[in-house]
Amino acid sequence: MSDACTVAGSDVAVAADSCCQKSACNIPCPAEWSPSANLAEVYGVANVCAIAVYCLIGFYFLWKVRGKVENYFVAGRSLNLFVATLALAGQSIDSNATLGNADLAYKFAWFDGAALPIGLGVSLILNGLLLARHVNNACCLTLPDFYARKYGKLFEVLVSLVLCTSFISLLAGNLVGLGRILQFCFGGISKAGGVWVAAALCASYTIGGGLVSVVYADVVQALTGVTGLIVFSAYMLSNYSQQYPPASVGFPGYIYPDQQVCEMYNGVPGTEPETCVYNEQVWGPNGVDNGAWPVGDALIHPESFTSFDGLAPFPNAVYYNWATVIILGFGNLSALDFQARCMAAKTPRIATIACLLGGLITFAVGIPFAFNGGFMKVFYGPDSIFAEYAADTCSSILGLPTCAEWLPDEDAFLKLATSQVPVALGAWCLIGIVAASMSTATGVILAIATVLSHNVGKKAIHWFRPTTVITEPMLLIIVRVSVPIVTIIAAIVAAEYNRTGYLLVVAFDIALAGSIAPLLALVYTPNSVTPGGGVCGLLAGILTRVILEYALPKDGSLILPAGNYAYGYGPGQAGLPLFVEAPAAEHWDPETCDATALSDFTGVDSLVSPIVCALVMYAVSWAERRRGGRPLLNIIPATWLSPVAAPKNVEQAVAGEVTEAEMATEMAAAAAGGKEGGVEPAPLGDAPPR
Repeated sequence: MSDACTVAGSDVAVAADSCCQKSACNIPCPAEWSPSANLAEVYGVANVCAIAVYCLIGFYFLWKVRGKVENYFVAGRSLNLFVATLALAGQSIDSNATLGNADLAYKFAWFDGAALPIGLGVSLILNGLLLARHVNNACCLTLPDFYARKYGKLFEVLVSLVLCTSFISLLAGNLVGLGRILQFCFGGISKAGGVWVAAALCASYTIGGGLVSVVYADVVQALTGVTGLIVFSAYMLSNYSQQYPPASVGFPGYIYPDQQVCEMYNGVPGTEPETCVYNEQVWGPNGVDNGAWPVGDALIHPESFTSFDGLAPFPNAVYYNWATVIILGFGNLSALDFQARCMAAKTPRIATIACLLGGLITFAVGIPFAFNGGFMKVFYGPDSIFAEYAADTCSSILGLPTCAEWLPDEDAFLKLATSQVPVALGAWCLIGIVAASMSTATGVILAIATVLSHNVGKKAIHWFRPTTVITEPMLLIIVRVSVPIVTIIAAIVAAEYNRTGYLLVVAFDIALAGSIAPLLALVYTPNSVTPGGGVCGLLAGILTRVILEYALPKDGSLILPAGNYAYGYGPGQAGLPLFVEAPAAEHWDPETCDATALSDFTGVDSLVSPIVCALVMYAVSWAERRRGGRPLLNIIPATWLSPVAAPKNVEQAVAGEVTEAEMATEMAAAAAGGKEGGVEPAPLGDAPPR
């Protein structure tokens, strides 16, 4: 009994024990894969045990909250350098910087994956140099509190909503990574099921212990994750000499591309005097590989950093990769989880040094990890026995009439870790990714819940019930109710969009559009910006980002229409490739392949939006200062566009009330000092006592 598949407009019979790529392209069917040990009983149990330990650590520290908001939000501002460093590194090194990193390096090239940890590491270093000491010195409970000191309540609410939206995407990306490992080890659950299990685990101890539980679990997770990932990369680099695919050996009739490859594999003269072909006497009559790498790959393609043709004959997303570094490097400056840990550090100096060290640790873990993409290509790439192709595809650039599009294995790294290394090391590596995912996910859940409750929820309560006084127990209840709601929303996103890597960039793309320029301005040019300018800048940046998202061409390839190889695939064509020995009449005509030109401006919108935000912010601020400080937004109550004075104690910060007398005193002091634009923010003025 046979089936059929359609290739080049014709039905191709497929035998019961065969596949379409074998029948249509004479490429062997993908081989069946098997792990080194039972996935569930060995790798699955190891990860479950690790997860149980992490959860127990989180539960153990529940008692340290003691009903105090400051303990729940910022761990009592008690983090020493060791804990703060590992907490920040644990937030930076997540499933996107590890699993997503390796996936992208496998599908494309080294820089496509390494751009993620490079951007994350740069962000921590920039945060240490530019912001950490100011954020710590302000003694805020959340990052939007820091904004409110300069821009007022309206900006506080708007930036809270923007950052929480961006962090939902970040949380979803980490739930995807953790869920993928659970689904891979325990095949009985779906990928969506793995996401929901991961979500429940991450929310379990976050809801009770807040940052105290999260940060001390982070320490253990960072230690186990960092060491496991580093040791795995070191093992692969030191034990496998073939770190990337070499030139293809080929199959009977395969014509080598040049004399160097011909000599490498002892090629023999072909039917045409100038050709050199596969040597059946040396390599056998069945062929060695699929001829997918005519001249081989490379560990790193230097041209890929600067040229659209740097990965010839494949398209190169060079613009998007550099945009990724910039988006992550600057967009992460308003990361709620990073700044919460800076606020939780004992001193501004500790916050600064911890960021710098955390950035270096991110580089040390993530950059070598990208080299695993080369090993994944060797073992699970287009020339491997596991290769799978879309049969009805052609590419004139690749010279392939059919089976031009290779279909990467989305579980390639997990298969690499469970079959190409010792069992214990493979399990340790998976535990490392689980630890990285959990540390970031729990921190993000907490960050979103605290901001929604403290900076948005309280405003809503006061709006509907102005006389309500928020107490610490009341705020803790609101936060703990928010945790499962936030987690469920992120799990829905993760279940629908089951990909790592890209969600990370989306998260900080949103943050970069409207929150970074106001953040840097309130620290370094506070006299040049006003609350109205900040609000207009934020709205302009976000609006620009939304408009360009739909106005710019985006086909999903992430490739700008530049260079000689920005083409996809067309429908399959009849004939044999030109690199296969055959009569001329049997060869195909590459001109017949109607390949799609790629055109994706993703990344352009990401870098234009923050520039618009900054220009509008400074322009409106200049106009308002020319009006004597009177806001242009007259329809908004003045109290919502007035800088919020630093609360005198935690109780006042929780209640969210600053008396009119205190505000008047602050404003009078500012006027006496000749300051423009209202009350100076706490990082440049007085902060509440610790």
